[in-house]
Amino acid sequence: MEGIMKTSGFNQKFKKNDSEIKKPTAALNIEWMKKIKLYTLLLVVPFGFACNKVLDINAGKHIILEEDYYRTEEQLKAAMRGAYSTLAEGTLYGGNMLGRMGFEADEGYEAYASDFQTVGDYAVYATDAKILAYYRMAYKGVNRANLLLESVDDPAISISQKERNHIKGQALFLRGYFHFILANKFGGVPLMLKATRSNAVSTTDLQKRRASLKDVYLSIVSDLETSSTLLKPMSEVKTGTQASQSAAWAMLARVCLYMAGQPLNETSRYAEAAEWAKKVKDANFHELNPSYERVFVNYATDIMEPKESIFEVDFYGNGTGVYANTGGSVGRLNGIQYPLDESNIGYSNGILRSSSYLYDLYQAGDTRRDWAIAPYSYTGTPRVKTNWTAQTTTFARFCGKFRRESEILLPKSSVYTPQNYPIMRYADVLLMYAEALNEMPGGDKALAQEQINIVRRRAMPVGTPDREIMDTDYNGLKDAVIEERARELCFEGLRKNDLVRWGRFFSSMQYVSGLVPVGTTSYVVMARAYYANAKARDVVWPIPTNEITVNRLLTQNVGW
Repeated sequence: MEGIMKTSGFNQKFKKNDSEIKKPTAALNIEWMKKIKLYTLLLVVPFGFACNKVLDINAGKHIILEEDYYRTEEQLKAAMRGAYSTLAEGTLYGGNMLGRMGFEADEGYEAYASDFQTVGDYAVYATDAKILAYYRMAYKGVNRANLLLESVDDPAISISQKERNHIKGQALFLRGYFHFILANKFGGVPLMLKATRSNAVSTTDLQKRRASLKDVYLSIVSDLETSSTLLKPMSEVKTGTQASQSAAWAMLARVCLYMAGQPLNETSRYAEAAEWAKKVKDANFHELNPSYERVFVNYATDIMEPKESIFEVDFYGNGTGVYANTGGSVGRLNGIQYPLDESNIGYSNGILRSSSYLYDLYQAGDTRRDWAIAPYSYTGTPRVKTNWTAQTTTFARFCGKFRRESEILLPKSSVYTPQNYPIMRYADVLLMYAEALNEMPGGDKALAQEQINIVRRRAMPVGTPDREIMDTDYNGLKDAVIEERARELCFEGLRKNDLVRWGRFFSSMQYVSGLVPVGTTSYVVMARAYYANAKARDVVWPIPTNEITVNRLLTQNVGW
């Protein structure tokens, strides 16, 4: 399957706080606007704007974030890039969410000494810095989307209705998504549907009660449903780095599944999830790449593959030249451990390792196993690939999905990588469709079985035993979905949420805790801590102490 090569433009992960980006006074607005136009011109001339790039310009200087500037189509699009750039922050997908916050649950664990006794190994406290940073950055994304939404319909802006709708649709999608990642980690949170101006923050703006979890989800659904009517179809967008109609439909399927599960248990939402997933299928655009491995090589080599990758976080650059301070940490944090040296392999902390539970889920012949879980490590001087032996515990093995050896951009930075990160893949849509069909009253069990088998057929060559599941009963299909999601989507930040909504989080963590071998090797010690530390209350995080101090109307989650 052919992809679309990203050939121009560049993006930057935000490294500055908003306070470091000074907003000009009214007297300087005109001069500042001239500078913005000049910076944009300087960037457009040498690089151009690739149609499939979201973050084409330096976020720190060239993405417009303040509402006063949204007066032209170009400024709206610059503001849109500013909203997307929030996803790429180091406190979200640019760093912490890549294995440092316990999202892997039963499929793998963090083995990173720097995060010992933090949320990274389930030693969770309301004062945890990464939890606070996650909370604040998600709300920063909400606010940037709100600022854009309050300007996009201005009739004075000269823009075609189609482009105006698409920008508005993206802003609604992002506002919904940022509220979603807050709700599934904290429960009910304050709903922010109006922008907070940095130059006029009142006491009232800061004092806001938590909405009920149901009300937050209803707002998310409303934003996503509206966005789906405004966004361009993926056949026009042709990239997963910006929201499309398919992305909205797929995200609605995910949100509805979360609402159908614990703690809301609105089981009527299963039928809605099936409906939204079916819309993605019926678009007749999406399909799986024949090669599971190639999906992740494409993320590493900046190849757009919109048929498989429906929504992804965009990173670009290697931290050199015009790409100084650009890129993300995909592969550097969650890759195969490799030391800092002059080779072209690429430095990696190797913080994510698999559990034996995940490893043993794969059946003989499943090609996903040795890509998702690296079958080798790098040893010796100079470093060479050394296959793990049969006697090596599977808890030693690194996440292998995001391999720096796949990167082609040279030189390889020890700080930044150009690899994109998946938020929604078509395989996920198929498995969500199967789950929803199985759970909804009167759902087509044979059709559910077929969706699972489409995913399995890619992974298991013709002639492989058990290439297809034969179950068409409820319990068999339920177990198949639970296991297949781990095999297919492991290390993509979804597992903990899945276990929570299935009501299996704590029991699953206890089960894997019993599988961890006894020993004093550092990774074994960290694996034992990770699984032993998990508690029933960890289905949600505590509301950060700092936020409760600022907003006196906030209340803490039960158990914290």
